[in-house]
Amino acid sequence: MKNPKFNVLLYALTCVLLAGCATKQTAIKSQNKSFAKGADVSWLPQMEASGYKFYNDNGVEEDCLKILKDHSMNTIRLRTWVNPSNDRASGHCSKDETVQMALRAKKAGMRVMIDFHYSDSWADPGKQKKPAAWEGHDFKQLLEDVYSYTFDVMSALKAAGVEPEWVQVGNETPGGMIYPEGSTANWPQLAQLINKGYDAIKAVSKNSKVILHVDQGNNNERFRNWFDHAKANGAKYDVIGLSYYPYWLEGNPDYTLSINDLGNNLLDMASRYGKEVMVVEVGGEDNKAQNIYDMLTAVQEKVRAVPDGKGLGVLYWEPEGARSWSKYGLSAWGDDGKPTKALKAFISK
Repeated sequence: MKNPKFNVLLYALTCVLLAGCATKQTAIKSQNKSFAKGADVSWLPQMEASGYKFYNDNGVEEDCLKILKDHSMNTIRLRTWVNPSNDRASGHCSKDETVQMALRAKKAGMRVMIDFHYSDSWADPGKQKKPAAWEGHDFKQLLEDVYSYTFDVMSALKAAGVEPEWVQVGNETPGGMIYPEGSTANWPQLAQLINKGYDAIKAVSKNSKVILHVDQGNNNERFRNWFDHAKANGAKYDVIGLSYYPYWLEGNPDYTLSINDLGNNLLDMASRYGKEVMVVEVGGEDNKAQNIYDMLTAVQEKVRAVPDGKGLGVLYWEPEGARSWSKYGLSAWGDDGKPTKALKAFISK
């Protein structure tokens, strides 16, 4: 005869184990849902307008966003410029175009990140030219320019039903933004400009997380110097954004020579400043698909390894921007109009 007490204990233990498994599965699903895997696709409307066709892995013509979603991407990043030209590669991305594309991404079930360049065209480590309409303005007026412009774009997004999950104040700003007034040569002024952007974002969308973004994500000294100054000068933000492009590092080294530096920098940024971290730009040569697949796999692993869920995600910069259209060699799209194997790295992680 079986011991009744044993049966009760066995039943209780089984319930605990099943509950534990269910909790673990729920946690895994929650983590997978919250981890951002995505792409900056700001060229997409111009590509479509020019007649470029996108094909899925099976060679069937399909909407680009659906192809990205089928590669487990859940986030779309969009740059926005103040008064851009109509140049197909270095223009567009106006307020209205940004709102339209953000709404399209939302309707596709994607999360949205907005990237304010505070320029009429590209802003990056090599150039941070202020918008032409802001030329000649004194610093007090520039502060108002940043606030009113940011508030206007954010309000237009909200009116369309889009409240971005993340918003960048500046794009790749190791030397600052809105030159010369916002250069890192004058950190007190740069911090004030950053804070005007931050305040405008929060005034419209208090739950949007504000990102400050620096390039060379493997360079810890670069990041410590920049964010130490940001802290000392009272710059406000929620997330540290990193770019990681081994291709652009001196000597064009393979990613395996810098990936651990990226991982260590992610850990240090989260610990040193108590902030969440995110690789908001990554990319590699389109003709080295297997190598870039391996790199993307490794980058995701490094971001996921940041403790306490502070590693938010990984975004590829213009994966759809095929070289045949953009002349850009770091996309993840082939001459056949299909994504390369590199993008499958987002499916496997």
